[in-house]
Amino acid sequence: MSQVKITLPDKSTIDFELGVTPLMVAESIGERLANDTLAATINGVFTDATTPINEDAALILHTGKSEQGHEVLLHSTAHLMAQAVKILWPKAQVTIGPAVENKFYYDFDVDKPFTDDDLLLIENKMKELSKLSLSVERSLLNRDDAIKMFKKMGEHYKVEIIEQIDSKDQISAYGQGDFIDLCRGPHVPSTNRIKHFKLLTTSGAYWRGDESKKMLQRIYGTVFHSKDALKDYLNFLEEAKKRDHRKIGKELEIYTFDDEVGPGLPLWLPNGGVIINELESLAKETEKKHGYHQVRSPHLTKGELYKKSGHLDLYKDAMYPAMDVDGIEYYIKPMNCPHHHKIYDASPKSYRDLPFRIAEYGTCYRYEKSGQLFGLMRVRSMQMNDAHIYCSNEDFDSEFLDVCNMYLEYFKIFGIEKYEMRLSLHDPADLGKKYVDEPKLWLETEDAVRKALSKGGINYVEIPGEAAFYGPKIDVQVWSAIGKEFTLATNQVDFAIPKRFNLTYTDQNGSEETPLCIHRAPLSTHERFIGFLIEHYGGDFPLWLAPTQVTILPVSEKTHSFGKTVQKLLIDAGVRVKFDDRPEKIGAKIRNAELNKIPIMLIVGENEAKDNSLSIRRRLVGDQGIVNVDKFLSELLFEIKQRSIPHRES
Repeated sequence: MSQVKITLPDKSTIDFELGVTPLMVAESIGERLANDTLAATINGVFTDATTPINEDAALILHTGKSEQGHEVLLHSTAHLMAQAVKILWPKAQVTIGPAVENKFYYDFDVDKPFTDDDLLLIENKMKELSKLSLSVERSLLNRDDAIKMFKKMGEHYKVEIIEQIDSKDQISAYGQGDFIDLCRGPHVPSTNRIKHFKLLTTSGAYWRGDESKKMLQRIYGTVFHSKDALKDYLNFLEEAKKRDHRKIGKELEIYTFDDEVGPGLPLWLPNGGVIINELESLAKETEKKHGYHQVRSPHLTKGELYKKSGHLDLYKDAMYPAMDVDGIEYYIKPMNCPHHHKIYDASPKSYRDLPFRIAEYGTCYRYEKSGQLFGLMRVRSMQMNDAHIYCSNEDFDSEFLDVCNMYLEYFKIFGIEKYEMRLSLHDPADLGKKYVDEPKLWLETEDAVRKALSKGGINYVEIPGEAAFYGPKIDVQVWSAIGKEFTLATNQVDFAIPKRFNLTYTDQNGSEETPLCIHRAPLSTHERFIGFLIEHYGGDFPLWLAPTQVTILPVSEKTHSFGKTVQKLLIDAGVRVKFDDRPEKIGAKIRNAELNKIPIMLIVGENEAKDNSLSIRRRLVGDQGIVNVDKFLSELLFEIKQRSIPHRES
């Protein structure tokens, strides 16, 4: 019998008979590894653990602890859920079920929405199917056979999907028991590998995200390799639910939505206005230090400008329809970029004027589908921390890195400890459709970004097919204090539009050159960033950012006069302060301040009034003792100026 040589990650080798599977290799190493193995990589190909190996191979075994193994577990559990639904609701039609951020979901066409009781029923059926240890088997079909099979099953959505596949392509399907569904795989070898799962929520979802199509019922779930890992994740979800910016934003009166204003159009309440002002002050202060000029641009622009920029050809679906003004098409602006290009072009530039940096907190409007709107994270009106840097090729490295370093400055201020920079690249297949058709410039610019990042010693990962239509970009992923991931900042290179706008500068030799353009938004939009901050801090904003920084709590009416004196002192110093003169007991006033997440409470009794002192209580910390008024004010102003992160119990 012929043999194959298997090379393991530690470079050790083992000889096996031809046709050995990764699962058999795992069994030869140990029973525990065999039980934990969910999938494998054979000579760089991610595949099922039951795939025969017919040549010498480098082999990696994936357990549920690995990223790849967890992905397989998510996909496989989605199929297990779909199988359970089909058993319980035989007439249900199955659509798609991908994995997303530690979760999986499936959309179903059913007669009525699923209830919480239904989820429990489905979950119990999944447990039964898991215990049956059903083998999960892969099959390959041609398109015609696949269409016939799914038509016979009454799965019309699957037929629609298959009909859009090239007739020459083979179609992969996975079956377990009487259930079969389309999937590229890989999948677990048996349903008994799926043990630690939980169905989470159900909601409506349009087929293919299209509001004109039928509303389906979506079920979300999660799964992990161990009971403890599942428990930890469910605890994380509970904490995330408590920190949901929609919940806290309402409780703290930061923003609101109104049906008569329109969906996705937030109204900032006074507390939200304070946060916005503080963020803008920080940004303008930082940008001034980095050599930016502040500019302003209108909300309305002729369509010709967006035709010139390419937005009408490649971005129109995200723009609001044109309006006719004096026979001319106008659009409300979806971004500030074209306006800034016109500002650059307002006067001739020489190499002495470069780099030319302009910044604006400009309000933009983008059409997001109703089903995609989500609190402050996906809105239709947004105030963007926007800027454009026009520079020479020689200055590109330093300018691009300066923006990246600006990110790091902000992360330190906001206490963002975990982040990842993702270099988003173009897909050559989409040139002229999703991306400007400049293949040579794409490659040159992407390489320039790589070199700049390497020069600055900045770690990054590459993500193909996610570039802006006019150039590569850095998307910055950040994680909140509880580990929730957000897409926040961006640093984009625009090599195409300066040419479209005929932007030039005169170099040292008197020749006209085209500048490079860097588009950056380190603080994202007010909407997204404040949504992130609410969840990051759980509503307990740092002192400098808190809408109300101090509340004065008089013990009795006798101390009102002294309390008012302290209030005026703080207001004159620029502190945001409230005076609680309600005829309530001091305990009730403290509880109210805690509920409103006010960082500092000043308790004023007769002794404090007599001694010109204050009894200080910090939220999340507790009593801080009695301090002289002047000393307190001095320390308070210093803390605000330093933009310290929130105090926490040690």
